[in-house]
Amino acid sequence: MSTFDVQRVRQDFPLLHQEVRGRPLVYLDSAATAQKPQAVIDAIVRFYQHDNANVHRGVHVLSERATEAYEGARETVRGFLNARDAREIVFVRGTTEAINLVAQTYGRKHVGPGDEILITQMEHHANIVPWKMLCEQTGATLRVIPVDDRGELVLDAVDALLTEKTRILAVTHVSNALGTVNPVKELTRRAHAKGIPVLVDGAQSVTHFPVDVQDLGCDFYALSGHKLFGPTGIGVLYGRLERLEPMPPYQGGGDMILSVTMEKITYNRVPHRFEAGTPNLEGAVGLAAAIRYLQALGLDAIAEHDRALMAYATQALESVPGLRLVGTAREKAGVLSFTLEDIHPHDVGTILDREGICIRTGHHCAQPVMQHFKLPATARASLALYNMREDVDALVRGLHKVREVFR
Repeated sequence: MSTFDVQRVRQDFPLLHQEVRGRPLVYLDSAATAQKPQAVIDAIVRFYQHDNANVHRGVHVLSERATEAYEGARETVRGFLNARDAREIVFVRGTTEAINLVAQTYGRKHVGPGDEILITQMEHHANIVPWKMLCEQTGATLRVIPVDDRGELVLDAVDALLTEKTRILAVTHVSNALGTVNPVKELTRRAHAKGIPVLVDGAQSVTHFPVDVQDLGCDFYALSGHKLFGPTGIGVLYGRLERLEPMPPYQGGGDMILSVTMEKITYNRVPHRFEAGTPNLEGAVGLAAAIRYLQALGLDAIAEHDRALMAYATQALESVPGLRLVGTAREKAGVLSFTLEDIHPHDVGTILDREGICIRTGHHCAQPVMQHFKLPATARASLALYNMREDVDALVRGLHKVREVFR
């Protein structure tokens, strides 16, 4: 039996305890950004109050403490993802920068005219545009694994699309628009059987269930701190050491070098080679605090809570007349996209806002999958560890109110 106590968890998130538009806040937009527990807020404030200094450069005590906190955060992330070595953890601004880093370093080195890059139809724009840009730069071709009408990948198409021309497979772990959980371990196995490296967009996955990059076997894994209950402006690129070490730098500047003369530059070791300039120190500290908070709650308990709440929410939304769930994959996490009769999703979101309910409406930066379903947009309710059945019940009441307004 789960020991997860959602009411106690909610007490850790100060933002949730307010009224908006005269009603109790119901926050169902965590796929866009998650709220922050007090432990994260306190860690950032404490860093600024006691330890703030630049890292890796100073011999004074504050610089030493800041460096210890920053590199300690790297070790915390390593353990969270079960990476083999802390050098496999690169701090970036978020998932978007992590994917761009791989595209412009590994990609520029290994992709050329006539080569192919394989992605899926359900990708976020952050896992489409960098690869499309790389194709335009190199003369490569972008290939796409299709989805079916449940919002699942058409796995029968994968082996034919993984060819001798494929230079990398980039796939989301959990679709931000559909909630589909993709079989990335199996996809990685198939790609590696043909010598093809794999990048996984983990922005939506690490908040819902444990992720073990060694078990998945992927070459790269990207995530964003702000979706993981940490600060904005910090994220992680995990890369297998044997992949990272031959990769050229992403940006030039301070701290990514060992020595500079006007004749020659010697670049730093990984991961510092990819972290030019002063890093987001307080972001790394806050991200580490968020991870420790999740680990204290128990990642398995969080996953169990997520599964139970998803099942309850799915059944509740299916009871609303005229509501169509978009994305009915057999394995989902955290996301419920839907349309409601012929009411525009933006109108749905606006009326729900008046009821104090925050959801997301639009194409969710995933236009290709919207085009597959022949929709310009959906309404999206996304769940997190602090959500409860009462939030779902409030959403259902709000949707009935939407229907009343448009009768």
